[in-house]
Amino acid sequence: MPGQPKLKQFIPVLDWIQSYSKEHFKGDLNAGLTVGIMLIPQGMAYAVLAGLPPVYGLYASIVPLILYGIFGSSRQLAVGPVAIVSLLVLAGVSELAEVGSDRFIQLAIMTAFGVGLFQLLMGFMKMGFLVNFLSHPVLSGFISAAALIIAASQIRNLLGIDLPQTNQVHEILIGVIQKIGEIEPVTAMIGMGSIAVIILVQKWKKTFPAALVVVIIGIGITAFWGLDARGVSIVGDIPGGLPSFELANIHPGDLQLLLPVILVITLVSYMESIAIAKVIATRRGYKIDADQELIALGAANIGGSLFQSFPTTGGFSRSAVNDQSGARTGMASIISAGIIALTVLFLTPLFYYLPGAVLAAIIMVAVIGLFDLKAIINLWKTDKKDLAMLLVTFFATLTLGIEEGIAVGVIISLVAVIYSSTRPHSAELGRLGKTQNFRNVNRYPEADVDEDVLIFRFDSQLYFANVEHFRETLEELIEKKKEKLNLVILDASAMTNIDSTGIHTMKEVVQDLGVRRIKFYIAGAIGPVRDKLKKSGISDAMGEENFFFDISDALAFYRQHGEEQMKREFSPFQTNI
Repeated sequence: MPGQPKLKQFIPVLDWIQSYSKEHFKGDLNAGLTVGIMLIPQGMAYAVLAGLPPVYGLYASIVPLILYGIFGSSRQLAVGPVAIVSLLVLAGVSELAEVGSDRFIQLAIMTAFGVGLFQLLMGFMKMGFLVNFLSHPVLSGFISAAALIIAASQIRNLLGIDLPQTNQVHEILIGVIQKIGEIEPVTAMIGMGSIAVIILVQKWKKTFPAALVVVIIGIGITAFWGLDARGVSIVGDIPGGLPSFELANIHPGDLQLLLPVILVITLVSYMESIAIAKVIATRRGYKIDADQELIALGAANIGGSLFQSFPTTGGFSRSAVNDQSGARTGMASIISAGIIALTVLFLTPLFYYLPGAVLAAIIMVAVIGLFDLKAIINLWKTDKKDLAMLLVTFFATLTLGIEEGIAVGVIISLVAVIYSSTRPHSAELGRLGKTQNFRNVNRYPEADVDEDVLIFRFDSQLYFANVEHFRETLEELIEKKKEKLNLVILDASAMTNIDSTGIHTMKEVVQDLGVRRIKFYIAGAIGPVRDKLKKSGISDAMGEENFFFDISDALAFYRQHGEEQMKREFSPFQTNI
């Protein structure tokens, strides 16, 4: 069929299902079971973190997983509730409704619809590049701060004390100090013990569902000794049955109110998902389609929202477990969804005695690994500018809030892009020995530099934002040569484009050098740049003979014809632009 390749591109399941084998199913079954069992306690924990009843974490682990398995281009990405997105839901929706109320639940589900809609549109419009405005240092700073906020927010459940509902870490810590005498000892023992068990089990075997182990132990201990009657908070009744289809809850007016949190979750969730998907795909030897990933995540969130799901995305830890457990295709994701569906159909009564401290422990262990200390140390050694961006975002998120922190991060990223584009790298070049190689004299002090020649390389397009930097840098280098300078060679090999402002500046340079009786050659200019120089009249003013394929040709021509050229009277042209 003529349209089949295009259809497979939009629905990847049609591609891998044709070559599906027993070997594939064996790996997918093992991975699907492992991740599904892992997702049961994680889903409930992340729902609680988002301010929702635990069962909504299970609802968010059914339809989105099935849809991603059908539309996703990653074969190992495990989609579902994640800590960062859950925190963003809580931070954004809590400003519009009381946490845990019916209105809050409705808005959280609507947030998933809005996120899915934006992701789907971005995917169809090939707008995956927009996430580039969140640089890695900014994202790392935001996630590290969010990890601390999430961990701090769970102290109340871990220790059984009443603390203020806030995202300000310092306020939570002050509250803990003030109410340290009110810690519920049994709850604290269960919480701290759960953390210890999870860490020990993960050290023994990373793919083993450590969270499920503490859930089973916590339920057993609480039910056997009746700890719920002794002050231990439990989950209680969890509704059984699959999530129902609901379309009536989608209201355009509410979507408008939710727009800020929707935009933040759209970008952050996609960044988290695409990052882990690319790492695994590279290791496995295949490529990820970034725009198809947006479509897949969009479909997962829209479809999930129609079945009572809050926003979901690909998770770091579950995707790693999915990969290590042998996932070969999207079938692993569909099998995980099947495990969750069976749980909500038949097993929800088993979670009645699940202590809230166990869910808090699961969340804290999961998010503490998100604190990226390695990135901070690495940037301290390699790039202080990026480190500053990371730290500003980190402290802005901690002190100002979640949405404000990510907004500061985006602004910093944009400022960094603008600053870099206005001050691109450039260099004076010198010849390495008797070779035809020319290198930056600051990096290669041994490079030979002629007193009467300046070779200048500009490593960017020449346009309105950087023309002043171009002029200033060139003038500084010319001043160093003083009256000995007879020739300037512009190495334009890295100059990918030149706009009208760049053309105007180039004309001024040619005029200025002509007045000083300094020759000006251009070497290595690519076709589109030469075309613009010709149409603008610069080529005629300079003379076609002053354009060269490379620096060596320019120097050779100068040594052979330079004196003859210098005797000619140079007539600078006049122009208005």
